[in-house]
Amino acid sequence: MNTKDRTLRPRPEWWTIPNLVTVIRFVLIFPIVALLLSGAQPLTAAALTVLFGATDWVDGFLARRLGQETRLGEILDPIADRLGIGCLGIALTIIGAIPWSVIIVILLVDLIVGSVFLARHRNHQLSVTWIGKIRTALIMISASIVTGGLIPGMGLALLIGQVGLVLGALFHIAAGIGYLRQLLRQDVPHAPATTLGRD
Repeated sequence: MNTKDRTLRPRPEWWTIPNLVTVIRFVLIFPIVALLLSGAQPLTAAALTVLFGATDWVDGFLARRLGQETRLGEILDPIADRLGIGCLGIALTIIGAIPWSVIIVILLVDLIVGSVFLARHRNHQLSVTWIGKIRTALIMISASIVTGGLIPGMGLALLIGQVGLVLGALFHIAAGIGYLRQLLRQDVPHAPATTLGRD
């Protein structure tokens, strides 16, 4: 096989720029949580949280723009969302930045929807709803504001972020109810629907 043949060898389907961005999102979770729990470098923690939230939009945009939407990306993207929000929320709760009720609501809704999904339609995807998109954006933005509010002298930002997260939790409940309706409908299609992956 000559050099030209090796150059033209097709890359694996999963080896895409959007999937790389999604992997970066997973990696960002660990330093953000560590910085929050240690109380060190709140500015860095806030910047990384903003980056994590921004890449949630970037990976989906790149997947559509570059035509690189893959099944792996559809699976990993919502996992990164839920894992990131869960870990970040727990860390913020532990240090007293947000009330326990907010993260309990978020985790409980995820647990209920995830359990029903696995029990009834594990081989299908849920259709993304506008409420779900607003929910994700509101929680991501509010979490970034809360982490920024941990910087000395930024108490107002902390309060704004807390209010935003409460609203995000309410939207999370509404989105969860919508997804449960999809799962519990009698006419759920046997072919995969629009993915719940990249927003």
